Amino acid sequence: MDVMGDMVNLFETGRFVQSSGREEAGEEAQEAADEAVEEVRRRLAAEAGDVEAMSVLGAMLLRRGDLDGAESHLRAATAAGDRAAANNLGVLLHQRGYADEAAGWWRIAAVAGSSAAAHALGRHFRERGDEPAAEYWLRQSAEQGHVLGAYALADLLEHRGDGAGAERWMRAAAERGHREAAYRLARTLDRRAGRDLDDDGGVVRSVTDRAERADRAERAEGSEEAEQWYRQAAARGHRRAALHLGAILERRGELREAGRWYLTSAKDGEARAACALGFLLRDAGDTESAAVWWLRAAQDGDGNAANALGALHAERGEPQTAERWYRAALDAGDHNGAYNLGLLCAEQGRTAQAEQWYRRAAYAGHREAANALAILLLRGGDAAGAEPWFSKAAEAGSVDAAFNLGILYAGRGEDLAALRWYERAAAAGHTEAALQVGMARLRDGDEPEAERFLRCAAGGGSPEGAYRLATLLDARRPPAPAHELGEPAQEKTECEEWYERAASQGHRRAQVRVGMLAAARGDVVEAARWYREAAEAGSRNGAFNLGLLLAREGSEPEAVLWWRRAADAGHGRAALRLALVCARRGELDEGQRWADRAVSLGPREVAERAARLRDALRQELSA
Repeated sequence: MDVMGDMVNLFETGRFVQSSGREEAGEEAQEAADEAVEEVRRRLAAEAGDVEAMSVLGAMLLRRGDLDGAESHLRAATAAGDRAAANNLGVLLHQRGYADEAAGWWRIAAVAGSSAAAHALGRHFRERGDEPAAEYWLRQSAEQGHVLGAYALADLLEHRGDGAGAERWMRAAAERGHREAAYRLARTLDRRAGRDLDDDGGVVRSVTDRAERADRAERAEGSEEAEQWYRQAAARGHRRAALHLGAILERRGELREAGRWYLTSAKDGEARAACALGFLLRDAGDTESAAVWWLRAAQDGDGNAANALGALHAERGEPQTAERWYRAALDAGDHNGAYNLGLLCAEQGRTAQAEQWYRRAAYAGHREAANALAILLLRGGDAAGAEPWFSKAAEAGSVDAAFNLGILYAGRGEDLAALRWYERAAAAGHTEAALQVGMARLRDGDEPEAERFLRCAAGGGSPEGAYRLATLLDARRPPAPAHELGEPAQEKTECEEWYERAASQGHRRAQVRVGMLAAARGDVVEAARWYREAAEAGSRNGAFNLGLLLAREGSEPEAVLWWRRAADAGHGRAALRLALVCARRGELDEGQRWADRAVSLGPREVAERAARLRDALRQELSA
């Protein structure tokens, strides 16, 4: 992430340069003087009977709040037929609480062609609940090009469910510079174009025919247009538009510009933007600055920011402060606070309190809290109480809960029910669930489906999945010709690559298998490395094979050490090898002991050979 240099480089402090107080005071004084001169000029003209001057003077006094002074001039101009004065007289009367009389003057002005009066009259009728009349006058205003009329008409049509009409007039208002209209138009386009696209975290749908591809292209185009309207509204100071624009840019990876818009929105008081800016800073490694913005957002009631502060203090080993912020998040209506309180209590061993917090969050619909509650109950021996919470979490979309339900049913021997939940979790990308489905398909003899799920598990990082996939592929390949040690190594097969991936992740059987394949290629050093790694991790087969390799290379004393470790772990062939070594050295008692051990460990052919050796050693001892 390339954001987060110093504040000058990142946010271009030139944008925030302000004029000095002296310059501002001078400009204000000049404006006041100019306005006073204009008022005197208009007043003289009005006294001379100039209707336009009466109307303008009345409007000036109205803006200033001098209702008494404005009313006489506006009434005089209205009597002379000035429609702007009639509209402003309606505004004045409305401010004084005479809504019906105001509507009368607005009607006169609207009939005379005043779009502003038609807008005001439409708003009046909507407040009265007369929507047909409101629509009539707002449409008159909008069609005359009045931006507020277009916006008010769009709002009315949207309220009545006329989406197409609402969008048309919202667009008209936005094109004339109405920032709220631009924002709402962007939200409409965003919901239509982005909510079910994969880059917005929604449902990923396959595009298989021309109609679907065209629909996808149209949605993408709508998403681009939404961004343009967000940008226009944000540039006009709309803080929520700046927040959404920042989120779009962040998803696209344009983090520097996203940070600028988050900052703009946060400075205007948008708590969610302050919270998002905090996450950007945290991801850039600047947790101190992140905490500042999270604090600002949390103090403005943002529960997500309070949770982030709680997590930050928990990571710092400050559980009391963390708990305080989690409680603040909960007070702000964010049920993640209860879930996080449950996690905090569980980490501290306060199981009863953890259960209470998990339960509170779970009842509020928090799916991961429901899963955590079920796990807590299951660990406490209450499987019956755990199951409904697992089900509730899984039905709400918790992948972990679906997998846990599979484990629960498998433990009861209900394999079909277990498989159903494993498949559901696997479809959502759960690696271990994919492994379980793959193994079930193997047991059923369905190798193609088994391979598909095992590839998912292996690709998701499961060592066991990689090993099982490798063994499946290994069983299909034709037998390789025998190789002598020292021959050139052949190119690795896919199954060997999967064996190596599992081995590199610490899978002991895979390590042994990789060692065997290396030995078959004649790579003694590589074989010894993998055998040793498996043996040191506790693999008795690894220890036995390492002993064979060492013995073949003339290091029998070290080989004996590894065979002894394998035999002590229950490896029959290792015990037989030890018995043979002892017999060759003349250590007959020790050889007989290891032969007895080999007989007991097996397998059958080893036990038979060990029995013959043991009998021979006994005869030798008794001779």
